[in-house]
Amino acid sequence: MSEILPLIRSKQTEKSINGISTQVVCTEFSNYIFIVLTQYGKIGTLVSVTPDSRSGDISTSMFTTKVLLGKEEALTHVCAKNLATFVSQEAGNRPVLLGLALKDSSIEAIKAMKDVIKSCQVW
Repeated sequence: MSEILPLIRSKQTEKSINGISTQVVCTEFSNYIFIVLTQYGKIGTLVSVTPDSRSGDISTSMFTTKVLLGKEEALTHVCAKNLATFVSQEAGNRPVLLGLALKDSSIEAIKAMKDVIKSCQVW
């Protein structure tokens, strides 16, 4: 009997980053990747990170960020691009929906969060 794979693949983990409990949930849908990255236990600001279709070369593609729900702040866009660009590229240029609720958005924390996201890879 063949194994039945779930229609939606999801992985989650928790790690302390700079002393702050950080949870990550990565879920793969057919048309996008959904990532929740929280240090508050809630989804937070919802940001769409989409590859620019005008750029033909995947290695140099540009990305557009758009806050769908939550506070519109420049730092939100910077964090979203830094956290989600590699996911989109590795997932065949699929868009990423990112839920962000961060206490610590320092460069060191963002780098550590990228590693946590990689550990939950579903794409």
